[in-house]
Amino acid sequence: MQDQVLAMLRGQLVNIMSGAVFLFIGLASCFLAAVRRRGGVRIFVWLGIWSGLWGARLLAESAAVVAALPHWVQISVPFLRIAVTYLLLPVASLAWLELSAGKFRHFLRALIFISLAIGVTGIGIFVITGFGDKLIPYNNLLAAAALLVLVIIVAVPALSRKFLTLPNRAVMVAGTLVFAAEALYFSLSRLLHYHTPTTRFTGSLGLAVLLFSFGYIAVRIVLASERRLLSIENELAIARDIQTSILPGDSPSIKNLRVAAAYRPMTEVAGDFYEFIPVDHNCIGFLVADVTGHGIPAALIAAMIKVAMQSLVPYAHDPQRVLRGLNGVLSAQMGPQLVSAAYLWVDTENRIALYSAAGHPPLLHCRGDELNRIESNGLLLGVLPDSEYPVCDMAILPGDRFLLYTDGVSEPENALGDSFGEFKLEQVVRNNQLRPPSELLDRLLTEIRHWQPASMAQHDDITLIAIDVL
Repeated sequence: MQDQVLAMLRGQLVNIMSGAVFLFIGLASCFLAAVRRRGGVRIFVWLGIWSGLWGARLLAESAAVVAALPHWVQISVPFLRIAVTYLLLPVASLAWLELSAGKFRHFLRALIFISLAIGVTGIGIFVITGFGDKLIPYNNLLAAAALLVLVIIVAVPALSRKFLTLPNRAVMVAGTLVFAAEALYFSLSRLLHYHTPTTRFTGSLGLAVLLFSFGYIAVRIVLASERRLLSIENELAIARDIQTSILPGDSPSIKNLRVAAAYRPMTEVAGDFYEFIPVDHNCIGFLVADVTGHGIPAALIAAMIKVAMQSLVPYAHDPQRVLRGLNGVLSAQMGPQLVSAAYLWVDTENRIALYSAAGHPPLLHCRGDELNRIESNGLLLGVLPDSEYPVCDMAILPGDRFLLYTDGVSEPENALGDSFGEFKLEQVVRNNQLRPPSELLDRLLTEIRHWQPASMAQHDDITLIAIDVL
């Protein structure tokens, strides 16, 4: 028995070696895609499955390999052969889909659907009847038609530029033509019943050349994607530094006030913005703004608010004038994006505070055991160029506390889908009434983190300003 197995091994050595190589390359390609988990590596998954299927088919066609397998595995080998035969075409089409563009993608999707329908039906017929070759001619005909279309598109420069995304067309042309020539040779050999010891090896070699071409193109695409990603990351780092530079560096020094601020962007750059506008040792304005959207577009609008606010410093004592001025500038520049904003003016010498807002969450005002929500809202900035913003005036006393914030504080949800909300926010503020402003903000941020599941990312920018009257 052992001698027979060795004899079969010698006769089928090429098949076994080719199958092992294809299977190893397939597993390595899938492992690479699983480890990286970055954009652009999906093509390695399909290439890996394609190569692995072909390797498994070669090994399954080797009687020596099958004879060395346990009996329960040998029973499933015929099913493996049929399944691989039917699945090769849709998997190969999925790999080509990663390189396609335009209407060619529609063609490939239709090809995948039809080939899967034939494959599932063919496998089902095999399971029920034991005959697996009923639909093989249709599968082969579909594969031949698809290969003809591919050869035409790849070989014609105008078509390949229109329907394929290839960083190096010459490599893919060579691989596709070699594979097509091999497929034609192999098909004619079977049609004419002409078989030589090199026929199967030639078939594997043609596929190996095509897979190598695919792999080379995939590596080029991934490297280009990595370079673009690195460039974007560098630009985002610069944008983050610029945005950080336009935010206040330290808390302002105002007589009889203690101020703390917290800023937690959702992404590298954010649409939240805050500013301190100190006029003298007794008077200061506090601006908080929240641009709709996130990322770089919102950050650019936030930078515009910074510039616009510089021209409004002479009117810092008038919240209505400040918001109307910001609205006038932003209405002409922002397009579809809008901004919510709140502005608080505090005069410690005259013991008065003025507040106005534009579609912003309410100001929280704590005095002793009382906590009041101050809502003095007009329209969001950017809706109408001539919007009006009502002003609320308040007398301030020692021990008063004000809290300005953006909606990123109240909107986070827990595992049940419940928002942190105004009630929870006010509860945390009440429970930490005796803490200094900086500790209150730390406690709020901690409570928000605990409210959300650990696996859930931050969904909005968070800005907080706490002001205590001493």
